[in-house]
Amino acid sequence: MSLVRCIPRIAQRSIPQRHFHTAFKCTMSSTDQPSSPTFKSIGITNTDIHKAAGVQLTPHQEVLVGSVLDLFEGRPSLRHLSLWHPTATFHDPITNAVGFDKFAAQWYGLVALFSPITIQSHEVTSSGDPISLRLSNKYVLKGLGTEKVMDSVVDIHVGPDGRIEKLEDKWNDKLPQGPFATASLTPSLIDSS
Repeated sequence: MSLVRCIPRIAQRSIPQRHFHTAFKCTMSSTDQPSSPTFKSIGITNTDIHKAAGVQLTPHQEVLVGSVLDLFEGRPSLRHLSLWHPTATFHDPITNAVGFDKFAAQWYGLVALFSPITIQSHEVTSSGDPISLRLSNKYVLKGLGTEKVMDSVVDIHVGPDGRIEKLEDKWNDKLPQGPFATASLTPSLIDSS
């Protein structure tokens, strides 16, 4: 969901239009609810969402999960981040990024440190609030070529407006070792405010 959908027209006039993507034009239904984002409108590539037996997701939840998988695979974009509330929190064992500037920096920093990043497997285990998934990701540290597979549990907390309010990335309760520990800590040290 885009910020433009929630901003009154009078306020929109004061915001330069370059901040809004055409995929997020404000469209309202007869119930005065914003139109829902889709895989296509956001540009999501992870559209095959694997679910545990008995878990069912709404189309909107699938879009949120697909966008989060794209972010974990090093494909951040403003369209993906439009699904996040501006005051949302990204939390992992070494980072607590609150607000758009902080959590966006985490996602863009990931691709700056690692390439390629490849999802090995994922499975949504709960469709409640939070939406929970098990994720296995392979990271290759740029410059060194060191590979590390990281298994984690990701909890996606969704607000009443349908946007992500908090994302928790739990790494089997352990910090990474070796070059990965240093690479992971670097963004935190640079942006410690």
